[in-house]
Amino acid sequence: MTNKMWGGRFASGPAEIMEEINASISFDKRLYRQDIAGSKAHCAMLASCSIITKQDAKKITQGLDKISLEIENGDFEFSRQLEDIHMNIEARLTQLIGPVAGRLHTARSRNDQVATDFRLYVRDMIDHFCEQLTSLQAALVAQAQKHSDTLMPGFTHLQTAQPVTLGHHLLAYVEMFERDHSRLLDARKRLNENPLGAAALAGTPFPIDRKMTSKALDFDGPMQNSLDAVSDRDFVLETLSALSISAVHLSRLSEEIVIWASAQFGFLTLSDGFSTGSSIMPQKRNPDAAELVRAKTGRITGALTGLTMVMKGLPLAYSKDMQEDKEMAFDAFDNYSLMVAAMTGMIADLKPNKERMKLAAAHGYSTATDLADWLVRELNMPFRDAHHVTGEIVALAEKQQKRLDELSLKDMQSVETNINKGLLSVLSVEQSVASRTSEGGTSPTNVKKMTRTWLDRLEKRPKAS
Repeated sequence: MTNKMWGGRFASGPAEIMEEINASISFDKRLYRQDIAGSKAHCAMLASCSIITKQDAKKITQGLDKISLEIENGDFEFSRQLEDIHMNIEARLTQLIGPVAGRLHTARSRNDQVATDFRLYVRDMIDHFCEQLTSLQAALVAQAQKHSDTLMPGFTHLQTAQPVTLGHHLLAYVEMFERDHSRLLDARKRLNENPLGAAALAGTPFPIDRKMTSKALDFDGPMQNSLDAVSDRDFVLETLSALSISAVHLSRLSEEIVIWASAQFGFLTLSDGFSTGSSIMPQKRNPDAAELVRAKTGRITGALTGLTMVMKGLPLAYSKDMQEDKEMAFDAFDNYSLMVAAMTGMIADLKPNKERMKLAAAHGYSTATDLADWLVRELNMPFRDAHHVTGEIVALAEKQQKRLDELSLKDMQSVETNINKGLLSVLSVEQSVASRTSEGGTSPTNVKKMTRTWLDRLEKRPKAS
């Protein structure tokens, strides 16, 4: 049995395995809202341009509204034989209103139809992701505000480098997620063009009004080349690229949560809500939510790589290969959304161990740079010489198993005779952090100022329509 939607050319139906590989309804049925919205806009335009009658347009629109309700209520029966969401909806429309349903497909193809549906869907998802990122940023800022003066070690190479504040550390991720937010908005701007009306690949001889459908669907305007309109998937690639970068940021933050929650670090505790236990070791509290966010990054970057490989060898215009764009993109979208939601919950939930972090901040001679800066500032010593002198003092402290601020003035003068008691005022972690007042620095004063700036900025951010 041939498919009545396109089978006039064929004497028999597809082989069973062909049906299996060809059908996409199992995953593209999630596009039903966008498909119905696109069909209603197309129908209104056809009537406005006198390509179909207003009476037929009314019947079609009423039928589409009924189908929408059926799907929303779980009463719609999807058929794999009808391949995809477009054919399933059109077949049901025919059952509801008869042959008039066939007029809906005038001046369009499944090629421009699916391109339109997918653009609308990706646009909706970008709006959702941007709102999620804003919520995550707000959670980070709230914790940064509470911990603007909570001391912790700053690391390079995962070795203690200089003391910072926890608030400053968390605000670094606010900046990262702001870039992610910006990249998604850039991608949204570029995708917001209307493919509908390109038909199969060459346009249509019918006197359609593509500006009308663009306005109805909130596109900025029609795509200007019909070949590009049906064959472009840059908008998916660009969105997946933005999500991949953002997923890497989520993974880095997850890695820090995993490390910080370990017994060896003990910098923070996650509540029962974001931890799991062991089936054999009753003492365990595992940061599984963070570990899963870290792992799911591979699914996001994998989708980007996978779709890039699909598109790399395709001639213009449409090829069936492009059906493979959706399943991997849907998986990436679902998992990215889950990652951001889980991270937002973890950030709002975490409880820092202030004493443990402060103690760690003082280890590893973390104020050595402050010592070198003092030598430059107070003794007019070239920095390279100051670096060498500081290294000798660190070696002395290490030999005596003391922190820098525990060394006596006499000990330090044995390395550099011109050192005076003024140096003692810069060697504590509190003094070190407080002194970092340069723009973008870690001082509590800076952190408090930046949290106020971010709270105001996030509060004023427009909501997705």
